[in-house]
Amino acid sequence: MSAAPTTTPLAIVSAMRQELEAVLDLMPDEQRVTVAGRDFWCGHLHDTEVVAVLSRIGKVAAATTATVLIERFGVRQIVFTGVAGGLAQGVKVGDVVIADQFLQHDLDASPIFPRYEVPLYGRSRFATDPMLTDRLADAARRALPDAGLHRGLVVSGDRFVSTTAEALALCAALPDALAVEMEGAAIAQVCDDYGVRYAAVRTVSDRADDAAHGDFLSFVQQVASRHSAAIIKALLAGRAP
Repeated sequence: MSAAPTTTPLAIVSAMRQELEAVLDLMPDEQRVTVAGRDFWCGHLHDTEVVAVLSRIGKVAAATTATVLIERFGVRQIVFTGVAGGLAQGVKVGDVVIADQFLQHDLDASPIFPRYEVPLYGRSRFATDPMLTDRLADAARRALPDAGLHRGLVVSGDRFVSTTAEALALCAALPDALAVEMEGAAIAQVCDDYGVRYAAVRTVSDRADDAAHGDFLSFVQQVASRHSAAIIKALLAGRAP
């Protein structure tokens, strides 16, 4: 087992193994460090020092991963790449969603606090880093020029949204939400706590409706890995973080 890096790397995080494996294929010198039951792969990608890690699925797992990245590996920038269910009209399967903000759609501490508001933070939405997000959006355009690109609110919750009724309810409650997933808002809150830059890209795997389960599994196997690797490669090719 290798020691943790001594300089400040860029973290690349995915929730699913298929997405992470594609990124690891781009790293010629990765070395594994195991912390908190997770394998962190330290190495280089296009001359940028990176730490790649599988966060696992869900908000708690994502928060744990982000905290270890910051505390143990000293990262000051985190990029999340993965898949999401499309919510807004016009957000189609295969499109790319860049998050400007995150919100936990299953957080409700009312009546003590307003619905969705994170207790003691005074807000429900956590912004991504504008500069890093602009770079990620540019990389997505260059890597996937034929895909639709959307920027805005992404919502997270500890539930795989897979019924039309639930998707419609989310759209009614949060009409500006573009997509739904299970990790991004937790990482956004951790990064806000630590003052760490954060950006996230999601490729739309399904429409979070009654067909989501079948669409999701097929998409992850056939498309998600390639998209994640292409976007990360474009982000780092010839560029300092």
